[in-house]
Amino acid sequence: MKDIINIQEVENIERLENEYDLQKASLLERKLRLIIDENPELKPVRKKLRDLIIEYESREWSGFENISDSKIEELEKAETIISYEQMFVAKRKKSIRKKLKEFDMTQQDLGVLLGHPKSYMSELINGVSQFTMKDLVIIHRIFGINLKTLIPTYLQSETRKQVKTSIQKLNKPKLRLRKTELV
Repeated sequence: MKDIINIQEVENIERLENEYDLQKASLLERKLRLIIDENPELKPVRKKLRDLIIEYESREWSGFENISDSKIEELEKAETIISYEQMFVAKRKKSIRKKLKEFDMTQQDLGVLLGHPKSYMSELINGVSQFTMKDLVIIHRIFGINLKTLIPTYLQSETRKQVKTSIQKLNKPKLRLRKTELV
């Protein structure tokens, strides 16, 4: 599942391809459940995620005898990555809320600064949709929050593989992904 910038992009996903996609879809579905009351227009997106999850699980996890050790490894790796992503979003959310409180501001006030409606701010703060780089720079410049707290520096699995392949093609031994990558 590609990086979703706006949760509405879920409608364009035809199927989940791997365990990371499954874990990401499951996480988004749970987050939507929490904000669906304030954003009822997201109900179809949540239903689409549930349908994608059900289809993947029936295709990949239906028979116990068909579950390989590598499948379990893939699941564990995906869970680790998602856990890290959740910790990052929680830390960012806490930092932003702390600064909003310091400046006696609400999430809605931040939405005015960034030019976003209140319901979309909830999606951004909760990690359902992604902040734009412009949003994060504004937050950094106004509140002084460290960019490392605002911008994730880990790479999605698909991107990491692409970069490694490109490095091999370039045949530059000094180039490599740093060990700070998740997996």
